[in-house]
Amino acid sequence: MPRGLARDHEDKRTAIRKGAAGYFAAHRFDRASMAGAARACGVSKALLYHYHASKEALLFDILDAHLSALASVVDDVAPGAAEVRFRALVRAILMAYRDADAEHRLQIDALTALAPGQQAVLRGHQRRIVAVMSGTLAALRPGLEGERLQAAAMAVFGMLNWFFLWHRPDRGISREDYADLAADLVLGGLPGLAL
Repeated sequence: MPRGLARDHEDKRTAIRKGAAGYFAAHRFDRASMAGAARACGVSKALLYHYHASKEALLFDILDAHLSALASVVDDVAPGAAEVRFRALVRAILMAYRDADAEHRLQIDALTALAPGQQAVLRGHQRRIVAVMSGTLAALRPGLEGERLQAAAMAVFGMLNWFFLWHRPDRGISREDYADLAADLVLGGLPGLAL
């Protein structure tokens, strides 16, 4: 009779994802090893291979968990007046980015190391997140569409990614205040945006 999953299977898998993400981000995925990931996670290499057949399978699991969680956060932003929804969306994304710097770096730097089918799944999550932002911006600025709408949505993500790339913890503006600042900048600029 096959052995069932341990009660703490999902907790271990989550801890492995977190530890390996930090290791891969710090050492660059292409230079990292499963042995190094196991050390960073405080587990044996055999246990790591019990959960993931390869380094790429582990990377996919990390990014799939990160992006699907972010997509769920974005989907859960309550509908409402466009400005209120936009502010809530910006805040929700920035809060979801908290403690996910390694995952975010891997999304930017290592996604292309995966097989095309895996990339397609992850890009599907990304498209879903961008679609929610685009729809919210379109509601704020009727007539903004096509490539300009796409560029505007990506500009918002660029502003949000600034916090991940450049902000230093315990220095300067808080994450919450930055969410308000970014929302104010977009909301103030959208009315003057040429269509």
